[in-house]
Amino acid sequence: MYAIVESGGRQYRAEEGHSFSVEKLPYEVGEQIELNNVYLLAQEDGIQVGQPTVPDAKVKATVVEQYRGKKIFVWKYRPRKRYRRRQGHRQYYTRLRVDEIVIK
Repeated sequence: MYAIVESGGRQYRAEEGHSFSVEKLPYEVGEQIELNNVYLLAQEDGIQVGQPTVPDAKVKATVVEQYRGKKIFVWKYRPRKRYRRRQGHRQYYTRLRVDEIVIK
């Protein structure tokens, strides 16, 4: 059984017992949260697709860690003008462990 959920404008596959990373959420490590935007629900007896969301379905997850991703570099360069700029960026992420998928 798995579900497709939305967090931060992106969609993720949530399966019980597995974990996935989303963009930073304002929760502490150990807190349990609910993801209410469930777009697809796949069970043993079939698939239920929401229009736009599956009614009365939600995913309960626990915040495992808050961390920063790998550093990426952004370069600006203008030929013949002696203009070069380098800027680094590290994105904040939240790792969620799926506890259960609830259907009423």
